[in-house]
Amino acid sequence: MAPAPSSTSSAITLNINGEKHHLPIDHRTTLLDALRERLDLTGTKKGCDQGQCGACTVLVDQRRVVSCLSLAVAAEGREITTIEGVAEGDELHPVQQAFLDLDGYQCGYCTPGQICSAIAVIEEHAAGWPSAVTDDPGPDAGPPPLTPEEIRERMSGNLCRCGAYVSIVQAVARAAEERSAEERSAEERPAGEHAAEGHAAGKDTAEEAAA
Repeated sequence: MAPAPSSTSSAITLNINGEKHHLPIDHRTTLLDALRERLDLTGTKKGCDQGQCGACTVLVDQRRVVSCLSLAVAAEGREITTIEGVAEGDELHPVQQAFLDLDGYQCGYCTPGQICSAIAVIEEHAAGWPSAVTDDPGPDAGPPPLTPEEIRERMSGNLCRCGAYVSIVQAVARAAEERSAEERSAEERPAGEHAAEGHAAGKDTAEEAAA
């Protein structure tokens, strides 16, 4: 039987990677410790434990957070994604695949945080969020070119002691391009399908008129 909550603890429900986990937890417990020590989700790494290295980065409501500085109780009712939940079954997330193909890691300790951060970076960029190196951060400027400089700035909160930064930048750039290509394909597909439907309808009308 679970211990009864006290004035310093609560029974909370965390929605992690699409699954709900119910647990009593001390109010002072960080999200990082809850993931690793209470739920055995050890893909999220503990590095500096001060919010400076980025190894503990996870996604909360699709935005990146350093879980060592986030309280678990504050994450209740929010959608949490850790490295264990970014793939679709046996199919790797495009960012994971890019890191694998382009050697975006060496020891791999920082890689879970790098990948979670990169996923958020790509979405932030697509939404038009500027960075400190963006030339025109105006509201109508649209997404800036995702240059290596932009990627380095946006990923600067994730440190790699092995120095695999060149490959990391390449991996993020490739995953972002793949996302853009899929978005363009999705935008073009309905127009093509509509044209095909119109052609078929015109053919049917012509056949009816000939009859």
